[in-house]
Amino acid sequence: MSNVRTDTIQIGFQVFAAEGGEEFGAVRAVHAGGRAELIVYVENAGDFPVPYKAIKAVHDGKVVLDMKAVDPSLREAVRHAHERETKGL
Repeated sequence: MSNVRTDTIQIGFQVFAAEGGEEFGAVRAVHAGGRAELIVYVENAGDFPVPYKAIKAVHDGKVVLDMKAVDPSLREAVRHAHERETKGL
């Protein structure tokens, strides 16, 4: 893990796959100690565990992930996170 301050992450922070990208979910739980992971709710897919080592940045109520370091099932869920949205609303 890089020098990311995971102790500042709070429930409700938005989660992104890239800086400046569109959010795909939100932090639902923060586990420290032996579990050292976040539980992230992904729109249209549910909850996924995210290890702290996959966190690239935390700032301004946002968590940015290194998508290469997350489980493939989470990457797939992120690709489909906004499919049910109605365009133009």
